[in-house]
Amino acid sequence: MGEVHSEDSISSWKRREGPLANRNRIREGDIVTRKSYGGDVFFQVIRVDSYAVGDATATLKGLNMRLLADAPISDLSIVEERQLLDFKRKVMRESAEHLRTVRVRRITEEQTRYKKERRRSRGAATLAEDIFDLPGRVLHIDGDADYLRDCMKYYKELGVPVVGEHVPPQDQTAAVGPLLDEHSPDVLVLTGHDALKKKNSDRASMSSYWNSEAYVNAVRVARQHEMDKDGLVIIAGACQSFYEALMEAGANFASSPGRVLIHCLDPVLLAEKVVNTPVEEIIRIEEAIENTITKRPGVGGIQTRGKMRTSMPKTPMGVFGAGANRDNQSARNYMP
Repeated sequence: MGEVHSEDSISSWKRREGPLANRNRIREGDIVTRKSYGGDVFFQVIRVDSYAVGDATATLKGLNMRLLADAPISDLSIVEERQLLDFKRKVMRESAEHLRTVRVRRITEEQTRYKKERRRSRGAATLAEDIFDLPGRVLHIDGDADYLRDCMKYYKELGVPVVGEHVPPQDQTAAVGPLLDEHSPDVLVLTGHDALKKKNSDRASMSSYWNSEAYVNAVRVARQHEMDKDGLVIIAGACQSFYEALMEAGANFASSPGRVLIHCLDPVLLAEKVVNTPVEEIIRIEEAIENTITKRPGVGGIQTRGKMRTSMPKTPMGVFGAGANRDNQSARNYMP
């Protein structure tokens, strides 16, 4: 199982050392914005090329967007502590709001299913109450360790059984087969960071993207592992990923039809919708997309069958932790 921590990765972002006035250079770990883009996205510097020759170039990753970019050092501004604190509060507030929305939807759906079971059992409340739901299980492979920690925390809060693995995008093709054999998930998430390399890149050329080719190849391997798109549901991509290529490779849902930035939690919200939709129902594409933060044109997909199954009777130990003692869930290697 991938390394998982409960702390919010935003709080663990590296702070620059010393007062800003004493800083002459951008360093790895700094939180920055790009002047040429009006400071629209907060980034963390993950690498700085040598200052020895002219204006150095920094490689950046988005803090709440699954975006990878590079920029000359001269185009970067270090984010002040107050700005970062305000940003952190905004991200936490948005996440909490979406969490509440999902929980309200889930409660409504559960009440509807309970009433339906009552009618099927001709009003026998004891029989209906002995039935419980088994959500599908997720294997989340993420190219970013910080995002993986955030996603695992969110899965736990949503009650989704999940295994998380940190695998760099370039290694996901080789890793996905063995991980599928090991965990046998219902839903596979392949994500990390991505982007078009240049503003006016040819969107139809794979070479225009940082990591799309890696995700496409990983999807192909996973789809060969399970050809039935309702047998294994695949969610793939990151910011500005080559949507059409991912779908053609065999994904059920992918990003990004409009080559826009997607939120780090969008794959989680798609997976949550799939695993908590009854197996006899086909997920409406528009509902799955609306369940995300970015929505259209950030993500798209195809008709997909849900992965939640009804089971009975409840037992003290529970099946995958979903029995009478639901508060003490334990699904082998799966969490929560």
